Amino acid sequence: MKDRIRKVVVVGGGTAGWMSAALIKRVLGGAVEVELVESESIGIVGVGEATIPPIQHVNAVLGLDEAEFLRETKSTVKLAIRFENWRVQGEQYYHTFGAPGKSQAFCHFHHFWTRAQSGGFKTDLWDYDLNYLCCEENKFVKLQAQDKMWDMPYAYHFDASLYGVFLRKYSEKRGVKRTEGLIEDVNINAESGHVESLVLQGGGLVEGDLFIDCSGIRGLLIHQKLNTGYDDWGHWLPCDRAMAVPSERFDETLPFTRSIAHSAGWQWRIPLQHRNGNGLVYSSRHYSDDQAADILLNNLESKALADPKIIPFRTGRTRRQWNRNVIAVGLSSGFLEPLESTSIYLIQSAIVRLLHLFPLAGVTPELTGEYNRQSKREYELIRDFIILHYYLNERDDSQFWRDTRNMDVPERLTNKIALFRSNGTLVQDHLDIFLEPSWLQVMLGQGVMPQDYHPIANQLSDEQLQEKLVKTMQLKKEPLPKIPGHDQFLEMFCKQD
Repeated sequence: MKDRIRKVVVVGGGTAGWMSAALIKRVLGGAVEVELVESESIGIVGVGEATIPPIQHVNAVLGLDEAEFLRETKSTVKLAIRFENWRVQGEQYYHTFGAPGKSQAFCHFHHFWTRAQSGGFKTDLWDYDLNYLCCEENKFVKLQAQDKMWDMPYAYHFDASLYGVFLRKYSEKRGVKRTEGLIEDVNINAESGHVESLVLQGGGLVEGDLFIDCSGIRGLLIHQKLNTGYDDWGHWLPCDRAMAVPSERFDETLPFTRSIAHSAGWQWRIPLQHRNGNGLVYSSRHYSDDQAADILLNNLESKALADPKIIPFRTGRTRRQWNRNVIAVGLSSGFLEPLESTSIYLIQSAIVRLLHLFPLAGVTPELTGEYNRQSKREYELIRDFIILHYYLNERDDSQFWRDTRNMDVPERLTNKIALFRSNGTLVQDHLDIFLEPSWLQVMLGQGVMPQDYHPIANQLSDEQLQEKLVKTMQLKKEPLPKIPGHDQFLEMFCKQD
């Protein structure tokens, strides 16, 4: 069959390119040939250093040794994001990967906590969350617990450039061909409109049947050649620039990302084994680049190791992530600011979705239609979760925060906030990577308190309810004395025999 997919060409390296190549080769093996085209003369953005727990699924599918991965990428463990100054200045809360307490059928733990709060038994919801407790004491260990009570989901902070190198070595060992070269032209089939080949500077030609566009924001194939179109979401997410700079590591490595709100944007701080990753996401309508640099460099708390690097972006998504025989992966597919560390997840998700719907016998409208429907939904769900942080602010110190508080938000998000405020109900949307505990923590952290709770929480007397909460907190804290410090864990776990 002439349309059969025998060869996949990945355009661009970095995390997006090499993760795509590695997963396709690992899962499909000899069923397809994989060639990656990149040029050392083209830099990569390379600042996506924080992840969310699904990264572990990628590493498991690839069969990576976790200790080797941590060593090679200078990784640290990530249990949460700490949001500082987001609701009001001087206040902070955590979005952890864990869940408070222990839920039961039909009634999540927070309903019992809400009832206790209304009855005068005041505790902090996060004190029932093991991830939070370990963040506060700077501890981590890989717990092998039978009881879900002690689940401690985690992700990683890593050096994105080292991760790309790590995945390249992995891919090339398994038969992915790497071609060095700048793409000068793209040949399109006049009849089908599909990409047929890439013309390299110097006359080289790379032919393929399916092309993965990992060429970054410029979208060499998906935008420049196929003119796919882009949905701009700047009216909901007004930041349009990032500035990144590495700095010296601190004596202690925290097991969480810091997100520190400023008057027209926010600063990230990501701890790695060998340095800190830092950056400022901001609105160019409110900060000049010089102002942004002053804010970033004056809030590092350790010596900068390079000059700040400016990254302009346009928040939104490519209208059809799969167009003809081109699939956009990474920044070519869209951009959502890194507030909830979803950039690398969206690379992973795009490739996993392609593997589920792989067009071995040829590209069809049914396959591309389903792929694009799922991609659109997933992007929108993550977008809404990020909007939530801005929309629920109560700051009055700048026009930026007043504008985001008063903007019109997507109807789905309005309904979700109203439902939670009404009686603490959270409904899990299909394809939403953020589960109920994530929405719960951000809603509460941003000041939304449920006005009622589930009737199951009334089945306990006041004394039984208080006893339940006290016992739950004690159980959550039980492992803490035996858990080592985060740096101690890294040293023990990464040690080579």
